Amino acid sequence: SRSQAIKSSRGRSIARELSEKGVLVMAGSKGTLSEEMPEAYKNVQDVVQVMHDAGIAKKVARLKSLACIKG
Repeated sequence: SRSQAIKSSRGRSIARELSEKGVLVMAGSKGTLSEEMPEAYKNVQDVVQVMHDAGIAKKVARLKSLACIKG
């Protein structure tokens, strides 16, 4: 969850960790940045599979994130 991600971000250089993964970040505060940590999100493949198996959605394509803009 996002609240757990914020707690676990204490003492970490999130910007450096994301940069090492090839992610360019610009954030107004460390709190905003910690909300975008990979750990703050569920595995999208797992979520899509559950939706597909339940008949709620149909898998048609795999996408790659290019940007996350908050504001």
